[in-house]
Amino acid sequence: MKQASLIPAESLACTRPLTGHLAQNLPILPHIGLKADYLALHDKVNKCNEHGESCSDFQYFLKYTMTKTREKSSQYEQCKTTCSENNEKANPGEKTTLGQKSVKAISNPSDVQIYENIYTGKNPYICKQCGKRFLDKPAFHRHRRTHTGERPYVCKECGKAFSSHSNCQRHKRIHTGEKPYVCKHCGKAFTTKNYYNIHEKIHTGENPYACKQCGKAFTMQITCNLHERIHIGEKPYACKQCGKAFSRHSNCKIHERIHTGEKPYVCKECGKSFHFHSTCRRHEKIHTGEKSYVSKECGKAFSTHSHCQRHERTHTGEKPYVCKQCGKAFTTYRFCQIHEKSHTGEKPYVCKECGKAFTRKSSYNIHEKSHTGEKPYLCKQCGKAFTTKSYYTIHEKIHTGEKPYVCKKCKKAFPTHKDCQRHGRTHSGEKPYVCKECGKAFTTHKYCQRHERIHTGEKPYVCKQCGKVLTTKSSYNIHNKVHTGEKAYMCKHCGKAFSTHQSCQIHESTHTGEKPYVCKECGKAFTRKSSYNIHEKGHTGEKPYVCKQCGKEFTTHKYCQRHERIHTGEKPYECKPCGTKFAKSSCYIH
Repeated sequence: MKQASLIPAESLACTRPLTGHLAQNLPILPHIGLKADYLALHDKVNKCNEHGESCSDFQYFLKYTMTKTREKSSQYEQCKTTCSENNEKANPGEKTTLGQKSVKAISNPSDVQIYENIYTGKNPYICKQCGKRFLDKPAFHRHRRTHTGERPYVCKECGKAFSSHSNCQRHKRIHTGEKPYVCKHCGKAFTTKNYYNIHEKIHTGENPYACKQCGKAFTMQITCNLHERIHIGEKPYACKQCGKAFSRHSNCKIHERIHTGEKPYVCKECGKSFHFHSTCRRHEKIHTGEKSYVSKECGKAFSTHSHCQRHERTHTGEKPYVCKQCGKAFTTYRFCQIHEKSHTGEKPYVCKECGKAFTRKSSYNIHEKSHTGEKPYLCKQCGKAFTTKSYYTIHEKIHTGEKPYVCKKCKKAFPTHKDCQRHGRTHSGEKPYVCKECGKAFTTHKYCQRHERIHTGEKPYVCKQCGKVLTTKSSYNIHNKVHTGEKAYMCKHCGKAFSTHQSCQIHESTHTGEKPYVCKECGKAFTRKSSYNIHEKGHTGEKPYVCKQCGKEFTTHKYCQRHERIHTGEKPYECKPCGTKFAKSSCYIH
């Protein structure tokens, strides 16, 4: 009989790779009780080195292997690795040792059929819908459910249905809280082995899968594949309701919940419901205060790994996501997506109350709270309430004085990265946001939006007290304080109180003498940016604001507004003691 050899899988010490259908079909082995890394067959020829016998027939090989499990001892050579097995007489199902790894002997007839299919390269079960082939019936039936939509496995707790038993079991752990997989390094527990394996790579730093386009490395092959779709623009999953396409099936499913209103994940602490599990988990950390991810640069802690990663890019300056339209780079894919909508004009999130549309879900959620009046984030120092966690965090820094973001040019410090970025444009002169009506450029999207309202005449913010309409939220908030008398910002030097942080800052510069805004033409310095901008127009002769009645031009919108009151006779400022009305606020001093 001609000699043959048993070839190990590539993941063992052996450097010889597997080829053909065996290499393709090895991943199925764990599902039928045999680890793929432990055994590989090569060229239909196998050899037991102990006896020098070989077998080229597959059925004989199976029989031969099971016979070996019943022997007291056996020794095989695999790539110069010797292993011995000292078993008592065993029944089929006991273990045979190969290359210091153990595998189950094949005793189930259906398993034998699957092994034969792997061995011969047969995939006898063919899906009529898409033509995909399968080794065994269970896998074939499981696949068919993706076409039929059949979900026979139902959760008893919430009624959610699943296409496979394993997915249903995994889901049930959300209700029971069971987390059987515990990290040896940090003690963190997980519901699935898959999540546990992914988490472990955070400790080891292992990122074996690299993007072919940009070289970015990932812990999982599937994450790498999904990332690569960003480069090629592939979006195979489309929403059945609106046709919007997605690169991931999970993102498509999450999006569809916007149409259905489904929020299956509920916070145990406060009862708030969420579209998906990860958001619910992130929210729950607000209650526990858990922040397990720490920045290596500055030591700042975060509740999620993604937030920590995003923050670290502020230190490294990395911006891996680039807009295809204008080439602008972003730190996150989400910010890049949001920006791209400014080119397309797409606003998929529409308020049911007033019909206002938004490009991002977060902006839509914040806006909704303006109708409900909900402000769940309360400052412990002064009691001020906020609609979002980000606004609350920014406000807290007023009390702590924390300014972690420093301008590289002038060393000025800022409480947020966004403020620092915005300030940086005063040095670079960059104005990426351009008005579609008049072509005027701005350093921020917010300023550009505000400016465009001059052309449209839009004033979306209405005072509930007096009915006055305002173009911006900040103007609305400042105006409201006229009615409430609130002055939350106090000068450190003289104790004078102000309704806005900006007014307080401007006032404080009268004590320090600081005038950071210097005119390049004549060298005149200003305490505020707005005064500097108005002054600059004196040199350029620019007067973009025109009176609709007489055509007179003005350098600022404020001066133009004040002038128009001559034509309209409007006197919005009233003296409370005597009832006299005035066209200018400065007339209060009468």
